[in-house]
Amino acid sequence: MNKVMLLLLVAMLTACGKSESTDTVEALATNPERLKELRQQCKTERAKLGDELCNRVAEVTNQRFFGDGKTPYTPSKEQPKF
Repeated sequence: MNKVMLLLLVAMLTACGKSESTDTVEALATNPERLKELRQQCKTERAKLGDELCNRVAEVTNQRFFGDGKTPYTPSKEQPKF
């Protein structure tokens, strides 16, 4: 019985392959080519890539667009004319 359990455990562990490495937000921020590629893939095949990765891509895109958020708001001195 113990040998069967050990064999099943070994079989289960061997079936678990090395998981695919996921891109972190920091890694995507430093690699614009990879970010551009993943943005396009998220637009066309989001179900294949998964929500987690596409959410990271969106977060990096927002960080790149908005910056670090430390720039103060400086409105113009003149009132807008509508």
